[in-house]
Amino acid sequence: MKYSLAELGQATNARIEYIDAATEFVTGVQTDSRKVVPGDLFVAIKGENFDGHDFIEDAFERGAVAVMVSSATEELSLLVEDTLVGLGKLAKYHRHNLNAKVIAITGSSGKTSTKDLLAATLEQFGETIAPAGSFNNEIGLPTTILSASTTTKYLVLEMGMRGLGHIDYLCEISAPDVSALLNVGSAHIELLGTREAIAKAKGEIFTRLKPNGKAILFVDDNLVASLGNQTIAQKITFGQSDLSDVKIQNLTLDQDAKPTVDVTFAGKTQSVSLNIVGEHQAFNAAAVIAICMALDLDFDKVCEAVSKANPVSKWRMEVTELTNGVTLVNDAYNANPESMRAGLKALKAMAGERRTWAVLGQMRELGKEADVAHDEIGRLCVRLDVNRLVAVGQGAKLIQMGASLEGSWGNESIFVETIDEALKLLKSELKTGGIVYLKASRAIGLESVAQALTQWASGKNTHS
Repeated sequence: MKYSLAELGQATNARIEYIDAATEFVTGVQTDSRKVVPGDLFVAIKGENFDGHDFIEDAFERGAVAVMVSSATEELSLLVEDTLVGLGKLAKYHRHNLNAKVIAITGSSGKTSTKDLLAATLEQFGETIAPAGSFNNEIGLPTTILSASTTTKYLVLEMGMRGLGHIDYLCEISAPDVSALLNVGSAHIELLGTREAIAKAKGEIFTRLKPNGKAILFVDDNLVASLGNQTIAQKITFGQSDLSDVKIQNLTLDQDAKPTVDVTFAGKTQSVSLNIVGEHQAFNAAAVIAICMALDLDFDKVCEAVSKANPVSKWRMEVTELTNGVTLVNDAYNANPESMRAGLKALKAMAGERRTWAVLGQMRELGKEADVAHDEIGRLCVRLDVNRLVAVGQGAKLIQMGASLEGSWGNESIFVETIDEALKLLKSELKTGGIVYLKASRAIGLESVAQALTQWASGKNTHS
């Protein structure tokens, strides 16, 4: 990246303050002053609990050429009405100067895992940029675009949403060549009311595709399949249905719950074995292969590349063998009913004769469906014969109640108020050979249990 400030000022409709715009050049963009390096433009974003304008001096000390601000300053700056909108305009301008194929991914669950798997696959075909973790909102997505260069061949973007119009805005910025919708579940149903409304919001990922674009759809989900009518782009479907362009069948799991599946496309079939845990990952792999087919890559080589790919984002079915012989499955980044069910089934598949623990917290943003959803998860734990269920926090109490109503007895399921109580229980009862699965919405903070158990197992007990 190398743009004059005059060029960026025109692209963002900014007023240029105290700058010789023609001779000052920007070679990078940052929204975190701690990451600024010489040549960067620092964009001062205002959030609910922070204001980037407080860190302007720090940005200049680290070598910023100028700052983008929404209030006048005596520093070298691009003055805009809203810096968040300005960041989007910067990304939109940069995107249209890239040679990369842009791939957008959304879905109620699995989008980060699919993004990771796709990026690891595409890296074997050319320079690929993808966000770390779930960098999928109106800050993270533009920042990812701005990190790409003219040598980037594939730019993989994850898109989250909190309501209607959000994904459309992200697509306006990114102008995807290929858009994929993985599924429509109940995540965000508190905000949108129905799965149909969620589908409408997710379906915005297709509305800005050009006629030569490609739409990737999970055909086993009727709501997803129907959204294909919204776009004039070519459609490539995936799933287990005979209607799938990329069809998966003969799905099996090994002793570590890693899937192997036969994948068929255009009359050819390949066996794909994944390095990630859970049968749901086979569907993510099918989505990846469908995207690669949309990019006109060789089917056989893609299947081989998918089999070699390794996950990178933390706290998503992250399996660690602790030094005390306990297996820890940290899936605590976020949760909804679909992803929690998938994780529990993976726990069962991994277990064999080993003792299983499910440490579960609240699934948020489920609205009126919350009570039933939590009750059903508790009942599923019993049906899967999870040896020990620990429901953590008031929001998860119905998980334990559901388990009790399904037939859990004695101490098979227990409710605790706090993470500290859960840790105390785990430390007193965990034994070598056990498997612990952690899952809750991000705000619950169950990842701290994983950290504390790891320290405890290694003799560094820093948590009560």
